[in-house]
Amino acid sequence: MKPSVKIMIFLLVASFLLSMAGSAWAKGIKDRMRARLPEITALKSQGVVGENNQGYLTLLKQPSSAKATLSAENQDRRTIYTAIAKKQGTTPELVGQRRALQIAQKANPGTMIQDANGKWRKK
Repeated sequence: MKPSVKIMIFLLVASFLLSMAGSAWAKGIKDRMRARLPEITALKSQGVVGENNQGYLTLLKQPSSAKATLSAENQDRRTIYTAIAKKQGTTPELVGQRRALQIAQKANPGTMIQDANGKWRKK
């Protein structure tokens, strides 16, 4: 599957999940995540960041300039996971772990992925 198709699928899923949490609030998060996506995609392709087994991005190597982007993205993911967890009667941690599995399946080749045991591998 082409990266652009994967991005669109991710945005559609994120859009759906965010629509469950309130439109104005969700639109802000969706817009921020969409704006960061090209930078995050580039950082993943360079091996600077990876997707961990908790559904968040992890800085794997420098440049440290990526830290602000990762922090913002992870905060928005945490907000989404918390909203979904409240609706499903579960924990944000479990939502993140489930999302990590989905992310790993849809990740582009070359993306660093952390498995359930904490071991990093290149997809």
